[in-house]
Amino acid sequence: MTTARERTPLTYPFNEPEGLDLADAYTRALERPGLLRVRMAYGEPAWLATRYADARLVLGDRRFSRAEGAHHDEPRQSEARQDSGILSMDPPEHTRLRTLVAKAFTMHQVEKLRPQVRELTHGFLDAMEAAGPPVDLVEHYALPIPVAVICRMLGVPEEDRPRFRVWSDAVLSTSSLTAEEFHRNREELRAYMADLVRDHRESPRPDLMTALIDARDTGDRLSELELVDLCVGLLVAGHETTASQIPNFVYALLDHPDQLALLRERPELIGGAVEELLRFVPLGSGAAFPRYATEDIEVGGTLVRAGEPVLVAVGAANRDALKFTEPGRLDITRTQVQHLGFGHGVHHCLGAPLARLELQEALLALLTRFPALRLAGDVVWKNQMLVRGPREMPVGW
Repeated sequence: MTTARERTPLTYPFNEPEGLDLADAYTRALERPGLLRVRMAYGEPAWLATRYADARLVLGDRRFSRAEGAHHDEPRQSEARQDSGILSMDPPEHTRLRTLVAKAFTMHQVEKLRPQVRELTHGFLDAMEAAGPPVDLVEHYALPIPVAVICRMLGVPEEDRPRFRVWSDAVLSTSSLTAEEFHRNREELRAYMADLVRDHRESPRPDLMTALIDARDTGDRLSELELVDLCVGLLVAGHETTASQIPNFVYALLDHPDQLALLRERPELIGGAVEELLRFVPLGSGAAFPRYATEDIEVGGTLVRAGEPVLVAVGAANRDALKFTEPGRLDITRTQVQHLGFGHGVHHCLGAPLARLELQEALLALLTRFPALRLAGDVVWKNQMLVRGPREMPVGW
């Protein structure tokens, strides 16, 4: 059993913001058992789990707590300490809130949205084709698709996208925003959402926000702040990662022309291709949302003491050779891809079925419409963000 506390922690995160490569430090970590000792820009040192089995244990074992982080100086990339709402809760509080929205994101319910998503993709592709190349794939396709879907589900006006986009970026920023600036952005977003809640109370609609308001006003199943923060969380999480992964997946396929050609030849592979891309593309700039051990626990041969935080490097775990054959190779015919792209355990991504549907429809429609799709300029990558991906991606066809 290893206890590497006496060593100087490695500076973390490892991944570079430009590109989608997995950092060499992760590759080296995967070659040895146990956890790494790391330190982020802010907060206390932490353990870092990089192997698949270790990652699943930390994410799935109830002896690891998210709520316990409120009592510690959580490891993080930015000065401000985030109150992550439902992501900072443990059962039963977490279960209480998750249950309120879970039925809207079941596979059965989400599948009903497929015709709407398909119509959206074709509409945006029509506009791109009319404008003519080069077109920024992010601004004109990848971003508006998930924004339109989550806005319709919540009853948020799509035309407000420029406003909540700024706030959303601030929520996910790892930049030099001061704690004061971060909290001001958060309160502005909360105020915006509170206004929408008020409007929905006065004029109910058949949408998710109205259902949550009813749970608040009739069933008293959540507080007013929980209602607002749950809507904020759904709005941010409901578009940001998918909007990043659409261009990420296109970039990865363009970088693997054999896989791109195979998917064009066999479009029925789209479901498996999305799962493989979710495994292959390391989305996070670094691990976030540490779990705290509530008792001494051995993880991969490392003893984690009660009260110590563990970060989970999902991108590295998805490249673990102990779990996946040839993990560094993109293979869209790979079957039973049990990746951790949507997490694991009680905090497994609530919107996973919706994200899968949007990614499938967006990729298939784009590649079918533009069989000669190519990069038509330099990609501008996001920086100082929790998620990686192009901020601008000019394409031609």
